[in-house]
Amino acid sequence: MGFINKILFSKSRSHEDGIFFSDLKKILGFDPINTDYYKKAFTHRSSNKLDEKGNPINYERLEFLGDAMLGSVIAAHLFSKAPGGDEGYLTKMRSKIVSREHLNELGRDLNLAKFIESKIPLAHFGENIHGNVFEALIGAIYLDRGYLFCEKFIHTRVIIPYVDIAKLEGKVISYKSLLIEWCQKEKKHFHYDVFEDNALDGQRLYGVKLSINGKVIAKARATSKKKAEEKASQRAYFAFQEKINRK
Repeated sequence: MGFINKILFSKSRSHEDGIFFSDLKKILGFDPINTDYYKKAFTHRSSNKLDEKGNPINYERLEFLGDAMLGSVIAAHLFSKAPGGDEGYLTKMRSKIVSREHLNELGRDLNLAKFIESKIPLAHFGENIHGNVFEALIGAIYLDRGYLFCEKFIHTRVIIPYVDIAKLEGKVISYKSLLIEWCQKEKKHFHYDVFEDNALDGQRLYGVKLSINGKVIAKARATSKKKAEEKASQRAYFAFQEKINRK
């Protein structure tokens, strides 16, 4: 009986591996060789898995590697396609492409969350989980197939569909940073007054009042201080847009 259960279990796992391989191949555009790298790329630390040496098995180290690979491929592309851009320009453009917001969008578009193995429900994760596993996937590709396959994947999934240099030049990735830079340049005093607030359904929110030279310019509410400050900064930006964009 135990032998039969073992066979059934083995067939079940093989079936799951087959589905994983098939779904992964559609995303990658090529056959993965060692699927263990990719399984690790989708393993959250809450799974509490360890390898034979007692090292944790999760996507965090792969995320680090993938971030480096992504940055290098994007840097090479910009260096080639923007020959007139200086170091500051290239750095700013790369930051726009690999911004956390954009990486989260890439992870969501590929529906990578469906692969995540975790003891925590997906609904309890923040938005960054999508970008984290996207970077981890790139790290897994590098270990499995090397730099050229990694480069090809980034070109196919990131550069071709999303990287338009002309559009990126006008894209704002942080209204708060833009506004602070303008205030400092114009010697204007700014202040973010942050306070906790509650929605009608009891959800904890954060309210922000943004003042410039002692006058409240914008207000906003969001589920985190960072989001509330960014939202208020965006509203203030549109109030001063002509002055901020003036050369």
